[in-house]
Amino acid sequence: MKVLHVVTGLAAGGAERQLHLLLRHLPDRHHCEVATLTNPGTVAEALRADGFAVHELDMRGNRDLAVLPRLTRLIRSRRYQAVHTHLYRAGLYGRLAARLAGVRTVLATEHSLHPGVIEGRPAGRGVRALYLAAERLGRTTVAVSGQVAATLHDWGVPPHRVHLLPNGIDAAGYAVPARTRAAVRARLGLPERAFTVGAVGRLVPGKRFEVLVEAVAALAARPGPDTRLLLVGEGPERAALEAQAARAGVAAVFTGERDDVPELLAAMDVLAAPSTEETFGLTVLEALAAGLPVLRTACPALDALGPDAAPAAHRLPSTAGAYTEALDGLRAAPPRRLPPPPAVHHYDIARIAAELADLYDRLGPARTAPPRPAALRA
Repeated sequence: MKVLHVVTGLAAGGAERQLHLLLRHLPDRHHCEVATLTNPGTVAEALRADGFAVHELDMRGNRDLAVLPRLTRLIRSRRYQAVHTHLYRAGLYGRLAARLAGVRTVLATEHSLHPGVIEGRPAGRGVRALYLAAERLGRTTVAVSGQVAATLHDWGVPPHRVHLLPNGIDAAGYAVPARTRAAVRARLGLPERAFTVGAVGRLVPGKRFEVLVEAVAALAARPGPDTRLLLVGEGPERAALEAQAARAGVAAVFTGERDDVPELLAAMDVLAAPSTEETFGLTVLEALAAGLPVLRTACPALDALGPDAAPAAHRLPSTAGAYTEALDGLRAAPPRRLPPPPAVHHYDIARIAAELADLYDRLGPARTAPPRPAALRA
């Protein structure tokens, strides 16, 4: 089947990186291309490097209706048999364009939905009504966690239209050589023996990275090893976080948007995730695959499995005090890499991608598709 994935943007966020990972592991019987409404960032570059076609639609704002006929023409001209949307804006425009183009197999993945909040933004009655109107234009909404599925039900999406399919992780991609740690630290200007607290994610209010800056400031003021903060990601809160770190005297490295997350995780001693609004917790699983101890607040992926699935991931309230105390305990122990816990294997990307391929088969007729990009057939 020839499938077009429509996504709002391709900056290095969790949903965008998950889309790239899924496409790399989807069985060959489905040929996929990607259309991005706006912001073709580092994930677009990575997709093209892997041989996937990425179509840029140059949308200039949420109400740029000119993108709709452009997307409709793209779907018609390239004769896609299915359209799969990702993120709110792409769900609105992508499902409507697919219907206008005559495509019957239309589905969407809901990556980030909470009661009253979608993708970190308030979702009032107007947003919810628009969301539900667009949802009816498709056949299925894929929920990445039980929490998302429950919220969809609360919003009024019938259960038979929701398919639960969690995110996946390629554990092998995080098993980087031990020597990588020293090399990455040298490039970032981090001392080899400094206790480095890491975090990965979009720099937006919902991630609560300001809690982490405060916690590291308190930790650095205590007797003990040199302590640094490594924050991987980009977003509107960057300037405020940099200013907060400077005022508090925190030695922090802000990397901006990066596509070498496995190598950056190798430079950390612990990953901290104080967000209270996660719908899955992909970064937590990535850190566990990299062998890091993890301090986290919200992670539905682990909550669904129980404590034995990831003993090195400790759940904390999202307060600076709680993170300071937990980090202080980890700082006293020698750094070491841990084996991936059962949770990492449970969310194996090959299994998740195979289930998505089966879903495509059920929703639409299987047909001969163009060959997969040569870069991925090795």
